[in-house]
Amino acid sequence: MIALVSTANAQDRKPLETLKEWRGDNPNEGLAKDSPKFITNAKDLEKLWKAWDIKEKVAEIDFSKEILLVETTRGSRLNLKATLDEKGDLQPLGLATRDLRPGFRYVMITVNKAGVKTIAGKAITPVN
Repeated sequence: MIALVSTANAQDRKPLETLKEWRGDNPNEGLAKDSPKFITNAKDLEKLWKAWDIKEKVAEIDFSKEILLVETTRGSRLNLKATLDEKGDLQPLGLATRDLRPGFRYVMITVNKAGVKTIAGKAITPVN
């Protein structure tokens, strides 16, 4: 069974292309509860990478051009897409299975930030 993580209205929204993607899992499900839904700077990305003990090198992202979206689930599978409306609101859409497993799974994607003013209605912090 698939569960929608976001309930945003897809009407009048254009899909955004996923530029880069990272997937993985972590045995400590407690780490997922405070995970950010988006990251707009390298410092916060490095902090998350270390907290989740991701073994590969920290991703190189040009935050002046891209936004990183983050989604987690306890289900066995997870996909993440994003849409943008005419007002510049980026809406992440996570699709996860409802079969709970130990730990958590994550997906992180980058999308072009051109035209993005808010994410799920929340203002984004400019890159320093």
